[in-house]
Amino acid sequence: MTTPGTKPKLSASARRTAMLGAMFLMATSAIGPGFITQTTEFTVQIGASFAFAILVSILVDIAVQLNVWRIIGVSGLRAQELGNKILPGIGWALAALVFIGGMVFNIGNIAGTGLGVNAMMGLDPKIGGILSAVVAILIFLSKRAGMALDKIVVLLGAIMILLMLYVAIVAAPPVGEALKNSVMPENINFLIITTLIGGTVGGYITYAGAHRMLDSGAAGIENVKDITRTSILSIIVTGIMRVLLFLAILGVVAGGVVLTSDNKAAEAFGHAAGEIGMRSFGVILWAAALTSVIGAAYTSVSFITKSTTPERTRNLITVAFIAVCAVIYLFLGQAPQTLLIFAGAFNGLILPFGFAILLYAAWRRRDLLHGYAYPKWLLGIGVATWLLTLYLGWNSLAGLSKLWA
Repeated sequence: MTTPGTKPKLSASARRTAMLGAMFLMATSAIGPGFITQTTEFTVQIGASFAFAILVSILVDIAVQLNVWRIIGVSGLRAQELGNKILPGIGWALAALVFIGGMVFNIGNIAGTGLGVNAMMGLDPKIGGILSAVVAILIFLSKRAGMALDKIVVLLGAIMILLMLYVAIVAAPPVGEALKNSVMPENINFLIITTLIGGTVGGYITYAGAHRMLDSGAAGIENVKDITRTSILSIIVTGIMRVLLFLAILGVVAGGVVLTSDNKAAEAFGHAAGEIGMRSFGVILWAAALTSVIGAAYTSVSFITKSTTPERTRNLITVAFIAVCAVIYLFLGQAPQTLLIFAGAFNGLILPFGFAILLYAAWRRRDLLHGYAYPKWLLGIGVATWLLTLYLGWNSLAGLSKLWA
């Protein structure tokens, strides 16, 4: 039986493909240019102790995604639709926050693709950025856009992991020291931990995989086991990428190299694997940025359309969204720093705001979950994590003060 509000039941093969696509869309949306910069900077700052921050952030991210995917998947409703059923208008407020943040960050993501193409082939970053935006647009213009999207994010995700694995092995990091510090860190930095959590499940990233799963038709009470497994795997994929990047940088830093350039990640890859390392970095940065362009556009548009909106219409709106971001990038060269700070603060606020809506639906609106008895242990974990996101949101407000400095 198919839960009301979801699409007809998929075959086992189609469901696996849909879940794999949703998993990688969430994971690759989290792995963007900012992800690479943050991981590199924090590894340089605290060395092997960064392993502890990664482990804690992965556990918190799993707690968030377990709840988000299950509530959205069982209800058959997008986050903003759930919000509007709980309190009319609150869902559109969430949609506005996600859309604004998604657009600003997508300008930065397109800039990231330009830098990746430059590192790969030496092309002008603006040309690389526009060409990459065209690639993203073509995906959404294809006749089977949903299948194309699922396949491209899985392919690019696999390429990133394999290249990162190669560089991590060549860098010969002190793995034993990293493992020890993952449970007994020499240096604990809570600001770094909160930054990682916000960057992995903040803003539009929180909903990317769950909304894709919903649009694929792989939702409903009968799919709870698949939903649970996929939500955890999406964070694990992100975590694997973070760990491999961390080990690659740690291997270089532990070897006594002092990274001093503006692009420390590229410098580290060059030290680890020479010219091959530099080109690999270009491919990784481009793939990370392109999948983030796709994820940000897809998810942002999913917040301003309805489940009943025809897929073709939704894809055309997504194309327009990417095109507008690309034109702005062409004129500016990058997302203005002030706007990035503003959007970053928005992301920090979106997490507790949107998460509260979903947890309330699980706690008090069983009717929206079609009578599903939501596990109390999962709700308890969700509430505890929500309290942490409140702290993250409060910290994000500090970013807004920089606008007036």
